[in-house]
Amino acid sequence: MATARGIILYSFLLCSFALVSSRANAGYHPRVGRGQGGVAHHGGRGRGSIPGETIFNVLQYGAKPGGKKDSTEAFMKAWVAACHWRGKARLLIPQGIFLIGQVTFQGPCNSPTPIIVQVAATLKAVTDISEFASPEWVTFEDINGLIVTGGGTFDGQGDVVWKYNDCRRNSNCQLLPTSIKFNSITNGNLRGINSVNAKSFHIAMNRCQNFRAFGLHITAPEDSPNTDGIHISSSNFVKVSKSIISTGDDCISIGQGSTNISINKVTCGPGHGISIGSLGKYPDEKDVIGIIVKNSTLMNTDNGLRIKTWPGSPPSQASGILFQDIIMKNVKNPIIIDQLYCPSGSSCRTQPSRVRISNIHYRNIRGTSSSPLGVNLMCSPQFPCQNVELFDINLRYSGKRRVSALTSSCSNVKAGFGGVQIPPPCR
Repeated sequence: MATARGIILYSFLLCSFALVSSRANAGYHPRVGRGQGGVAHHGGRGRGSIPGETIFNVLQYGAKPGGKKDSTEAFMKAWVAACHWRGKARLLIPQGIFLIGQVTFQGPCNSPTPIIVQVAATLKAVTDISEFASPEWVTFEDINGLIVTGGGTFDGQGDVVWKYNDCRRNSNCQLLPTSIKFNSITNGNLRGINSVNAKSFHIAMNRCQNFRAFGLHITAPEDSPNTDGIHISSSNFVKVSKSIISTGDDCISIGQGSTNISINKVTCGPGHGISIGSLGKYPDEKDVIGIIVKNSTLMNTDNGLRIKTWPGSPPSQASGILFQDIIMKNVKNPIIIDQLYCPSGSSCRTQPSRVRISNIHYRNIRGTSSSPLGVNLMCSPQFPCQNVELFDINLRYSGKRRVSALTSSCSNVKAGFGGVQIPPPCR
């Protein structure tokens, strides 16, 4: 029987400091007065402000609430001023509705202490996709230390443009803009933010280090295309916790080059579940190592805990992955490894996947399955899955078809079983 021996449970060093800047108007500086209690401010104090910090309120730079006038330029000016301030700084986006287009907040900045981005408003994305030079709406880039908080909402207004998404028929489609992208962020913190109706992905993290995201509420209709809740790639020491995600695609997807990722206390559904991958679509992909998903609930999702790789893929590996203490509620494909992943409309190779999958642990997975097949391990015939452990699996059938009991299926896998096994283990 396979055991958990050899799996490395990684510690997560997560800092929540911030520092910000912008590409545009790099020479802009405000006049700053003194607020109450000796706090320097520009445009008023924000809730929970830190003594001695300078507050940069977008209203003082020309932002217009109401959601009708484009306030992109005002946001940029306020951001540049905060970035170049040589002291504690907070960007304040107060309550109201603001319409903004594509914007990139670029580091590094001058401040020796973290910047806090306080979003209390509802931000609405422009709906003319021709205004986006690249597939991102709001980007934070190349920043060492970033806190984005405030309880506000990013509304991608994707319902206006989803009709232009043809990715389900065309694997080489042009992606619509991601709502919030974190690119090359070190010591990042995203908390208490809402994202609704993204045009494509809600939140993406790429090349991030020591990043924590928690208290998020992410929503889009279950038939909305490619609206992944959180996508993580090429990042190290990322923790996502205490969040609710309901989308039309993966609640969380973990892509190539991701290491030491922790998912804890996440509620997912509807959507496509929590996925490692897809992996192996592109040349020179980096390995995925050290993923922990625990204490989470999946409800009415098309998949549960999924690892997916493309056939005919270049060589790479996915290893050291732990799924533990997961509740399934009416989930299709609760436990699935799919090394024949080929979505409709894709042109797929006939050769086996060369992504090596090993040291995969499923522990205390319980609940109900809407599909008769509760465990489905479809591994590569060229590189069979190694050391796959299933311990205390307790799934009951909740679908509409008349079946006597759940079943399991295994191919090209070296698996071990222990504890409760419902459905019965495949051999």
